[in-house]
Amino acid sequence: MKNRKKKLPIGIENFEKLQSEGFYYIDKTSFIQALLEDWAEVNLFTRPRRFGKSLNMSMLKSFFELGTDPGIFQNLAIAEETALCEEYMGQFPVISVSLKGINGNTYQMALDMADQLVRAEARRFQYLLDSEKLTDHDKEALIELLRGKSGEGLLCSSLKILSELLEKHHNCPVILLIDEYDVPLAKAFEHGYYDQMVTFIRNMLEYALKTNDSLKFAVLTGCMRISKESIFTGLNNLKVLSVTDVQFDEFFGFTDREVRDMLEYYELSGHYGEMKEWYDGYQFGNVEVYCPWDVINYCDALRADPEARPKNYWLNTSSNEAVRRFIRESENAVIRKEIEKLVAGEVIVKEIHPELTYKEMYASVENLWSVLFTTGYLTQRGRPEGDAFPLAIPNVEIRNIFTTQIMEFFKETVPKNGEMLEKFCTALLEGDAGQVESLLGGYLRRTISIRDTFVQKRMKENFYHGILVGILGFADTWGVSSNKESGDGYSDILIETDDGENGIILELKYAEDGKLEDACRAALQQAEDKRYEEMLLDDGVEHILKYGIAFYKKRCRVMLAAG
Repeated sequence: MKNRKKKLPIGIENFEKLQSEGFYYIDKTSFIQALLEDWAEVNLFTRPRRFGKSLNMSMLKSFFELGTDPGIFQNLAIAEETALCEEYMGQFPVISVSLKGINGNTYQMALDMADQLVRAEARRFQYLLDSEKLTDHDKEALIELLRGKSGEGLLCSSLKILSELLEKHHNCPVILLIDEYDVPLAKAFEHGYYDQMVTFIRNMLEYALKTNDSLKFAVLTGCMRISKESIFTGLNNLKVLSVTDVQFDEFFGFTDREVRDMLEYYELSGHYGEMKEWYDGYQFGNVEVYCPWDVINYCDALRADPEARPKNYWLNTSSNEAVRRFIRESENAVIRKEIEKLVAGEVIVKEIHPELTYKEMYASVENLWSVLFTTGYLTQRGRPEGDAFPLAIPNVEIRNIFTTQIMEFFKETVPKNGEMLEKFCTALLEGDAGQVESLLGGYLRRTISIRDTFVQKRMKENFYHGILVGILGFADTWGVSSNKESGDGYSDILIETDDGENGIILELKYAEDGKLEDACRAALQQAEDKRYEEMLLDDGVEHILKYGIAFYKKRCRVMLAAG
């Protein structure tokens, strides 16, 4: 009987569950040793979403917390550090909260969510009510947290109160873990109560981290590094470890070796190439890493279907607002060229401002570069010089997010140029290939082009195909069919006019060598050989025009079939 493979941990962020229930785990426990060897009183790790922040926080909780089961660390790297494990494993009270659930549409709703979060954590420490070391006043403070509806002031001091009670009972300082500290700020900015939330989070963190004598050390995680002036005012014991830092660089994300081992374990090594092309390419410090969420999901898909193709798993885990805002800046010719270079796989050098407030994020294009970098849409290529970073799109998956947003923006802006669109459709119907070429070429010069040298030719053709379908959407009474089966194959675009008498066939080619004339002729020959006109003829269309359209970067050539 074939050995049964471990389950893939899709969405599993609980370290103890992952270890005890037979999930595959890429060993990141050396993170514990690195943290203990080089920590500040408050340590903030900023990484993009879905790079293992929450799982690492759960691992820290499982390691340090009183009463932990040493067995869950058996056969992991940290277990080899016996002296360290004896000194630290299971030796501390741990307060662990995740702020990603504080995402209310209003400030009051957010406060209610914070109240629920504090109550849930306080319930873990109900045993303190039986403590002989705590006074009645101490226990009353805990009871007040357990009751809930604590009020803003008590919520702000809640983590500090829990720290003091735990230290007093255990005679041991507390380790505080705060995951996704910046999510409430992002939601508040989105829903219009940002200033109130900034004040709340600042006060909570100040109580918990700055004036807390019961603290051993704290670890925070988030996507964004919010400026000290905004959140961490006066917090001199803060150590920020971002994607640019070499320290701890290998503990978030999967390294190439880890991905190779995982593929080998699941007998999927033959898919290494597409895994690397789609999901690798992020540089954290000096290490190149893959996005774990993508790797795990694609492995899962391949186990179910060996023919599964890579897809954008990361896309649906966020609104991708930063990319949307960036693409909207493309009306500026300079930004448009920079976007084209990025999509083409080139590197752009930009000054990065690592500390921003949410109000500043979209205030300027300069800040947008920093947002795209810190949230994982761009990564560094090589070492920066001062604040000037060489930036690139990490991989095919993120590139697809950019091209998707480019097309969405294109569809939004197409209707604004009604006069040009009307002329284009008229020229197309009248068989005026020269006018079609002139108008389409002018449009291409003003829009973002796709000229990525490593992208397949078919993907480039799809981009231009999308542009033409978007333009033709202006003629809302025409029947426009895209990649519809006709004759012996699939035509790119079939058009039937509203009177049912006229039909148009558009066959598109991308001229890899820049020879537009040859590509046009090849397109027309394909339309002829594949008999694309048959569907139109079957519908009773009497007059059919066949166009071959070739593209190369921002140039195009349009030819009309003789006849």
